[in-house]
Amino acid sequence: MTLDRISALAASGESETLEFKETTGTRREAARTVCAFLNQDGGRVLFGVNRDGGVVGQQVGERTIEELSAELRQIDPPAFPTVERVPVEGGREVIMVGTGRGPTRPYIFRGSAYRRVGNTTLAMSPDEYNRILFERMHSEQRWENQPATGWSISDLDVAEIRRVVAEGVRRGRMDEPPSREPADLLRGLGVLRDGVLLRAGAVLFGNRGRLEVDMPQCLLRVARFRGTDKMQFLDNRQFNGNAFTLLGNAERFLRDSLPIAARFEDDRFDRIDEPLYPPLATREALANALCHRDYSIGGGSIGVAIYDDRLEITSAGSLHFGLTPEKLFVPHESRPWNPLIARAFHRRGIIEEWGHGTLKMTDLNRAAGLPMLEIEDDGWCVTVRFRHGQFVLQPGSRETSAAHRKQVILSLLNNAGDGMARRDIVARLAPYASKRQVTRDLETMRERGLIASSGHGGSARWKRVRSSDGSSGI
Repeated sequence: MTLDRISALAASGESETLEFKETTGTRREAARTVCAFLNQDGGRVLFGVNRDGGVVGQQVGERTIEELSAELRQIDPPAFPTVERVPVEGGREVIMVGTGRGPTRPYIFRGSAYRRVGNTTLAMSPDEYNRILFERMHSEQRWENQPATGWSISDLDVAEIRRVVAEGVRRGRMDEPPSREPADLLRGLGVLRDGVLLRAGAVLFGNRGRLEVDMPQCLLRVARFRGTDKMQFLDNRQFNGNAFTLLGNAERFLRDSLPIAARFEDDRFDRIDEPLYPPLATREALANALCHRDYSIGGGSIGVAIYDDRLEITSAGSLHFGLTPEKLFVPHESRPWNPLIARAFHRRGIIEEWGHGTLKMTDLNRAAGLPMLEIEDDGWCVTVRFRHGQFVLQPGSRETSAAHRKQVILSLLNNAGDGMARRDIVARLAPYASKRQVTRDLETMRERGLIASSGHGGSARWKRVRSSDGSSGI
């Protein structure tokens, strides 16, 4: 560390990863901050820099360093931050104490845990302390890597096991197994240990009947609502089964239930009908929900809810390892809550890149011209929300609202320089609007001065009338 570097840090101001102390007389407060840095993303404390960022330095002797080190030794579990001395003018020095994110969080200092909020060090709440402690234990002992008591290979879908392994080998994501016997395949997937099936294996490959009794949380709830709230169901179903089965059920429900979005391009005559939400994006959201959910919640499930204005995919549990909804929209480390389950999805080709799921969904949404993806974490469940702002054609219905029909007619006429005949408009809206509806809409819009016609009968040509303010007037 050089004086120029110290000066640059001081000029940047205090932050979540940087604190200034004018002297080591405040070493106890500084040690609390180092404890907070260890519990989060690391940081530096600069002794000899005042609150305004002035590099003033202090006299530093061996006793100074000994007293500071003794204070830092009060952090538990033991941590070993770096301590550097940087000379400044007048025989004074700046002491820099730095550390990264601690590997054995949570850390405490003199019996209390701390965290950083902005440029302030605060005591950590018991709930947050317990959460971090639980995450530390998670790598060694978690729900998915415990024995599935009473389960055997006969309770599994062997065909699905072979599909996962074959695809993993084909994609170069796992080695060729020593045999195609189910036990060897399960060992290669890491879900059979010392001849005992792990819970992850049951979640991934279990038969529906056994899962429904032993693991009722392997549940998918799907619903289609009328309007934008939960007051009226159009469809409401539940499915039990392993993770791959639930993914297939969810994708079928979306295909059968989602409206079609219609759009029009200037250089194309035909209406373009596409799925309302990008299928690759919704599949990524479903796969994430199945891989990252908390299976230890007995009453938990995956939820798929379709409203007139949005699609919501929910999963039991919350975000972990310091992730927040905001952090999911920038490059981030992938730390799945259920790594054995996530690894099987990756080998199967359902998850392509670690840590890129939300970024991929965001890019697909943007390419489809949809609003920004939304993610919420309320502590009990995580919700991924897709919204739309498009002309929507309801599946199974031959009618759309009058306002939607008129918007589409205006879009068609916008791109028809010499106008359009009524029969062509009817053909473009079929099967979602009848000839009678189109005729009535044309007459209504002509009366309001939005469009005009030339000619008579079937040969009449309809054109858009431009308003002075550019509004549609509908």
